Amino acid sequence: MTMDFDDMLAKIKDRQWALADIDWDAPGTETISPELHAKLKPFMADLMWIENVGARGFAAMAKKAPTETLREIYRYFHAEEQRHANAELALMRRWDMLDGDEIPQPNVNVKLVIDFLDKYADDMSLSFLGTVIPMLEVALDGALVKFIMDEIEDPVCQDTFRKINSDESRHLAVDFAVMDLLGHAQMRKLLIELVGGWTKPSLIIGVLSYVPLLNKMRDNIVAMGVDEQRLYRALERYGNVGERSEFARRLPMYQLVKRHGNWVINRDSPYHLVADALVKVTARVPKALLRKDPTWSKEITYEPAA
Repeated sequence: MTMDFDDMLAKIKDRQWALADIDWDAPGTETISPELHAKLKPFMADLMWIENVGARGFAAMAKKAPTETLREIYRYFHAEEQRHANAELALMRRWDMLDGDEIPQPNVNVKLVIDFLDKYADDMSLSFLGTVIPMLEVALDGALVKFIMDEIEDPVCQDTFRKINSDESRHLAVDFAVMDLLGHAQMRKLLIELVGGWTKPSLIIGVLSYVPLLNKMRDNIVAMGVDEQRLYRALERYGNVGERSEFARRLPMYQLVKRHGNWVINRDSPYHLVADALVKVTARVPKALLRKDPTWSKEITYEPAA
């Protein structure tokens, strides 16, 4: 799973795109039925904000990367995730889902993860971020984005998500290559990072945010009329690809994240009693207790800037 990161960086630079490359006024909006329109709006709003979860994670990883090449790759990934969010917002505007310049709010589970990352991500080790972010990317790329590409006929949407999916494929390739790279460290160092991370109270907050998020993503897919197995098949990919690398398998956090993914996939596991309960509990969190949108969220825009 060894990767030439310099070559990957060159590919990333060569395959950049902008919202201005897409004809947002092209025909095709009539393919969105009123019934689909009603279901799609909250789904797209959450998808847009989940892209920003990835963006915030990559911003933190850029500060931890061991080489300048990898730091630059993460800076590009940060910008790409923001571009994906902006493109999805532009699609919502195309489909008349926004009231003027409205920026739709995420569901509370996405909001809690954004709050957690915004407050604590910069203090987390690369071995933590580098194993958790790929799981979210797998779910995003393999389930949510794939659902849009399979189910929405609007040609502008198809064009947009082909570009997004191409970016996400490179993100995942780098994610797993970095996990392989991290696994070369001495086990003593990896265990110290694991224990040190889990002794921080902030990580418990992160777990209580992350656990219901995946189950809420499942609920979102089911609400759209899609079999939840689509999400589970996407999550399986994390373990299937990770197991190909003897070094990724050495990462204690990879093993924990993979184990958690297996619990999510097993619908008969008692884990779901806890996770579904957390979804219900977090849904009742008063908005007044949530932090205001982070300052970087002001960069979210549907404007087709270059």
